[in-house]
Amino acid sequence: MDMSNVPHLSHIPPGPVAALVAGILVLLFPRLLNYVVAIYLIVIGILGLVHGAWW
Repeated sequence: MDMSNVPHLSHIPPGPVAALVAGILVLLFPRLLNYVVAIYLIVIGILGLVHGAWW
């Protein structure tokens, strides 16, 4: 059996896998989306304030 055309796990990009897992988690736990969005907005806001203060 020729295994040269079989994709290996080391060649799977992490971005799409993370998006897939996150999408499944949001479908299973819809309230999780609220927390994810809130944490994202808080982190982006803090980074924007800190970055703006340094430059």
